Amino acid sequence: MSEWTPIIGLEVHAEMLTRSKMFSACPVVDSVEAAPNTAVDPLSLGMPGTLPVINQLAMEYGLMVGLALNCEIPPFNQFARKSYFYPDLPKGYQISQYQYPLAVNGYIDITLENGDIKRIGITRAHMEEDTGKLTHVGHGASLVDYNRAGVPLLEIVSEPDIRSSAEAEAYARKLRAILQYLGVNHGDMSKGILRFEANVSVMHKDDKGFRTRTEIKNLNSIRSMVRAIDYEIARQIKLYESGDTVKPATLGWDEQNGKILIQRYKERADEYRYFPEPDLPIVEMQPEYVESVRQKLPELPDAKKARFMDVLGLSEYDARQLVAEQAIAHFYEDVLAAGADAKSAANWILVSLFSLFNKEGVDRETVNDTPISAANLAELVKLVDSGTINKGTGEKVLSMMWQTGDSPQAIVEREGLAQVSDEAVIGAEVDKVLAANAGLVDRFLAGEQKLFGALVGKVMGAFKGRANAQVVNKILQDKINERKS
Repeated sequence: MSEWTPIIGLEVHAEMLTRSKMFSACPVVDSVEAAPNTAVDPLSLGMPGTLPVINQLAMEYGLMVGLALNCEIPPFNQFARKSYFYPDLPKGYQISQYQYPLAVNGYIDITLENGDIKRIGITRAHMEEDTGKLTHVGHGASLVDYNRAGVPLLEIVSEPDIRSSAEAEAYARKLRAILQYLGVNHGDMSKGILRFEANVSVMHKDDKGFRTRTEIKNLNSIRSMVRAIDYEIARQIKLYESGDTVKPATLGWDEQNGKILIQRYKERADEYRYFPEPDLPIVEMQPEYVESVRQKLPELPDAKKARFMDVLGLSEYDARQLVAEQAIAHFYEDVLAAGADAKSAANWILVSLFSLFNKEGVDRETVNDTPISAANLAELVKLVDSGTINKGTGEKVLSMMWQTGDSPQAIVEREGLAQVSDEAVIGAEVDKVLAANAGLVDRFLAGEQKLFGALVGKVMGAFKGRANAQVVNKILQDKINERKS
């Protein structure tokens, strides 16, 4: 494996969240939940005599993405007809962009597993219309739904700068987060709103140039993308090492069986017979307009991460984890707005809340739909930081909050969980523990230092974990020191 280097580029198709389709006033609906073929019109059905009209908001959304990806915005872009014949494409061609795309020459910076930053180039981002959706029902039959046909689609093409499935995952997650922050795509891959295609080849250490690549189409989750890339890398290496060759092909990923399927051998670009769309004008991008769109851009993940580090004092790792999902970043800021300490709140979210999500099988994106509100988590953080309850009790309260939806204060009062910090009360209990465990005390005084923790545990157990651990440690140490003398 060390003699081979994977060469990976990603093509990402992101539907733009507009109310109408790319070239008509036909409404956009949920392509999974809506009844088939209920959001169609003459244009999306490819009927003769229909004329497309460009959706201005879709173009603005695409421009926002181009700017967020650090792209150059050419002074004009042009739509073209991409001709091919497939049942989900009723016109026999797709209106797309080819020679003159919306945005070019951009990049995304990703964080590698070792913490290093790597820049992945963006070749282009261009607007097009989505196709319909085929459902294969067996026995050579398929059903076609044209609800999705004509939905505004932005295709984002990376340079072949990615060298592993882990880098591909980092790139995909970063790009998905940017789209979510911009509000142009909500990132739900299960519904095809965001789709990945991976171009994969391998290079031997003695090679002077790239070898033949294959394309894995329509990957509907980042997990599937990672698995498919790893499988295809291994498949290609095995072919080369056995003396065989890799043929350019379009591949599919069988998630259930965990293997690659060869769908068809690859087309060439000239087979699409691109030519300028005669029914649409060239779109000119005036510098003033581009700048006005740039001013609308929200705070993006990298900028938010830098602010969390510079202003709130978070570590690079904590800040990166918090901004990775837009919903979590906003939830964290809501917790701060409710009065919680920045570092404490970050720790509770990244450790305790995420652990609870994993246990309950909850997606982090749904944080605002869980029983734990930002205001209640902030209240819990403040109860622990103020010493009203200790960290261990706080974990128990968090679990109760999840089960009941109650506020932490109400749970603490109802369950009698307030932390005991009274030195006289704790001192009396320490005396009882020392008297009942004279043998442990003697062994500790003889040099078995680890037994101090056992004595602390016995005191904490007497208070059912509710005692102030710092006070317990101090009083226990003082009383043992008295015995030394």
